[in-house]
Amino acid sequence: MQKKKVMLKIGVLGAGHLGKIHIKCIKQIEHFDLFGFYDPDENVMKAVASEYGIKAFNTIDELIEAVEVVDIVTPTVSHFDCASKAMKGSKHVFIEKPLVTTLEEAKELIAISEEAGVKVQVGHVERFNPAFTAALPFIQQPMFIETHRLAQFNPRGTDVPVILDLMIHDIDIVLSMVKSNIKRINASGVAVVSDTPDIANARIEFDNGCVANLTASRISMKNMRKTRLFQHDAYIAIDFLEKDIEIIRLKNIVDESELNPMDMMIDLGEGKGKKQIFFEKPDIIPINAIKTELEAFYFSIANNTMPNVTIIDGYKALDVAYKIIDKINISE
Repeated sequence: MQKKKVMLKIGVLGAGHLGKIHIKCIKQIEHFDLFGFYDPDENVMKAVASEYGIKAFNTIDELIEAVEVVDIVTPTVSHFDCASKAMKGSKHVFIEKPLVTTLEEAKELIAISEEAGVKVQVGHVERFNPAFTAALPFIQQPMFIETHRLAQFNPRGTDVPVILDLMIHDIDIVLSMVKSNIKRINASGVAVVSDTPDIANARIEFDNGCVANLTASRISMKNMRKTRLFQHDAYIAIDFLEKDIEIIRLKNIVDESELNPMDMMIDLGEGKGKKQIFFEKPDIIPINAIKTELEAFYFSIANNTMPNVTIIDGYKALDVAYKIIDKINISE
């Protein structure tokens, strides 16, 4: 299908650390017309307008009125108000993760988006990580998944539990890979330097037998974002931070005479035969994942297709995150 290319006017709400990254990326996307931005901090407004040469709007309403697409990169607590205003104005919305602060807000936002008939994409950026996209063709039906998302301490983000700050990335990745309902969740967590859990572990069991073990910490000595998964005849390791993947696959050996002397194999014992071991390192094309997710959103609007990460996906990740938080609260 030929991708349509039409200019779309886009505005950014929020020009903090991540907002400025979005502004830089949008300026590099030729079919987005970056019409301006809004930030409640007057000093930030002046500095960003000067640095990037774009218009600073005086109010959220003025920006929404002037554009066709709204990119929401504000603190999570304001996501609902910003997104609902934009959708009621018939604007397409890109909204950073987590979707909103409560499940009630998420349900209401879904209803508003459906009534408005607009496109909504949630910024679960790891879906666009080149290591993950390179691994996708090899992921069939994972039955055990282990994730570690560890970060050095940064005061930014400590207003919410580490589950909403960091683990939600891996929750979304796991839900995108496992096509089964959740049967049971167990979790534990500890508040070390803030008022909410700074380190947490969750075990998610699915109806199809898959188990996912997720660990997240924002008080680690080093950064790590790794996922390992096991499925029939395969092991896949994805390093989201280093943009690297490792794949080990097993294949039944029918005729040993056809093997190369250097080929590796494993004897299953007791007459169960042998399997050949394949080590694979697919090529990974370096990309800017944030720019790629924004480009993907552009094409979903231009071609009237479903966004890669829908508002329903954002709701499901938030729902699981809060179930994990509830389990931690119960165990305290």
